[in-house]
Amino acid sequence: MLLLKALLFRYFVFDHIAWGQVVADAASIAMFIGLLEALLADRAKAHGFWVLNLFLSALMFASAVYVSYFSTIPTYSALNELNQVAGVQDSIRSTLKWKYFLFFPDLAVMAVLWLVRRIRRKTRTPHMDGKKWRLGMLAVAAVGMIISDGYMQYGKSIYSELARADEIGFLNYQISAVFHDLDADGQPIDIDQVATQITKLVKTNPNVRTTTDQPALFGSMAGKNVVVIQLEAFQNFPIHLRINGQEITPVLNDLADNGYYFPRFFQQIGQGNTSDAEFLSNTSIYPTARIAMSTGYGDRELPSLPRLLRARGYVAETFHPNDVTFWDRDKLYPALGFDRYFDRPAFFNDQFNAFGASDVELYRTAVRRMVELKQENKPFYMQLVTVSSHHPFQIPSDKQWLDLPGEIAGTQLGDYLQAIHYTDYAVGELIRMLNENGLYEDTMLVLYGDHFGLQPEENDPADIGRKLGIVYHERISRYNVPLIISVPGESPRRVVQTVGGQVDIMPTLANLLGVSLRDENVPVFGMDLLNTERNVFGIRYYLPTGSFVNQEVMFIPGKSFEDGVAISLDTLEPLPEVPVSYRKDYEYVLQLMSLSDLYVKMLPKRE
Repeated sequence: MLLLKALLFRYFVFDHIAWGQVVADAASIAMFIGLLEALLADRAKAHGFWVLNLFLSALMFASAVYVSYFSTIPTYSALNELNQVAGVQDSIRSTLKWKYFLFFPDLAVMAVLWLVRRIRRKTRTPHMDGKKWRLGMLAVAAVGMIISDGYMQYGKSIYSELARADEIGFLNYQISAVFHDLDADGQPIDIDQVATQITKLVKTNPNVRTTTDQPALFGSMAGKNVVVIQLEAFQNFPIHLRINGQEITPVLNDLADNGYYFPRFFQQIGQGNTSDAEFLSNTSIYPTARIAMSTGYGDRELPSLPRLLRARGYVAETFHPNDVTFWDRDKLYPALGFDRYFDRPAFFNDQFNAFGASDVELYRTAVRRMVELKQENKPFYMQLVTVSSHHPFQIPSDKQWLDLPGEIAGTQLGDYLQAIHYTDYAVGELIRMLNENGLYEDTMLVLYGDHFGLQPEENDPADIGRKLGIVYHERISRYNVPLIISVPGESPRRVVQTVGGQVDIMPTLANLLGVSLRDENVPVFGMDLLNTERNVFGIRYYLPTGSFVNQEVMFIPGKSFEDGVAISLDTLEPLPEVPVSYRKDYEYVLQLMSLSDLYVKMLPKRE
């Protein structure tokens, strides 16, 4: 039964049953069963097998749901975040499908049979419990262990998590993750030398090219207030999109047309999702993808933009309408160096959605605080994390202002567009409030999407493209989020075609604010996008490790570079052949992310 469930899991997660790898599944199951049969006393075996079946069934059930929602293979470390499920229960509920419960029918049948036997007071047939039998089962477990180890050793050469899990089997993948984490610290590195190592690494890649040694626009926004708005589940495709003559994002369109707009910008989050985006934008450090950064590294003193600006007299505060304990933000915010955070109790709960306060209420509360700081003549760095466009995108009917075609209205796509339209409206209300309080002309607005919104299982890319009259790619369009920087004074009106990711936000803002990261000896793993002609950066967790974006393509490896695919950012079509020169980018991002992982693990813990 467990082997059948493992095959069912393969079908749900990988859309196929890799019969050549069935041996890997059988070996891991044989190892567990053999150990239980050999080590447990006869009276405990029935309970032991019940527990094993229930545990593995629940693990495969939860993992299948996880893949459906997050589109990535979870490891055992994802169990650390089970306490977060209540915070996104509406999203999880909308993803749950009846087919996933097929992992449990045998348990129900066994329970009924057990009850019948108890009622009839029949005794069960005793297990074979002789010494030879136990030795035989130990031999079965040993053979399973040896075969599983062979698969896991082979899997070490596969950087792609999906390909590795498919190749070595889901249970072996979990076991290998445990051993990987036990041996993940690697060689200690000198933190003071990290910046030098990054510089040397960047120089080895001809596809990364900065414009000048003397960065343009350095300090052009020095002393200005900074308001960073992290837009929930905000993809880039609604920008400048019209439906039935209606602009989906008229406010953001205006900001993009008159500020710095980065249309080729991508999410890079890991297991922490929205909280990882906050981590990325403030530190320019890659998430490890093994654990939410707020959970795994919330006890550190993270080099960050808030901490650097505080040293220059800024007040750094962050606002989020949800409970601060969600994704361990109560640990993350002190780690990032924020002076203060405002969470659920700070806002009037207008019951906008399951997360509580609306974006307008978020901005109203934040502006009140900005006015206080203005009266104290203190510049501020404010991070505002929105939630009104959170999955499943069900906003109040009186806030659904778009007139959508019948084939879109009532679908997840239609709900998403209504939520995004409201989010855009709320940004307009923020600008109005800033103007009314004399803050707008002295404030730099930074807006970016934290991650994708539309769920792939409910939205066929071709169907989205047909309904909206655009080309929508299942990966490029999905992970493409906007970055807009609106600066006070003369409008730059600049569309920056350099590709970028969330790891590039901090160095870009630091340059505008006149903060020299080199002088501060703060290593960053991103680039200043306003002074970079060609960029290469990695994406993992939602894409296999080794995936990267350069100026021409998004590359996604298979088991290795050789069987990877490169998709053109211009045509959204795969290249007939991957240029050999891209291997340099593949090796570069692997080294860069490995260096980032070592660096964040070496950071000191807060006192």
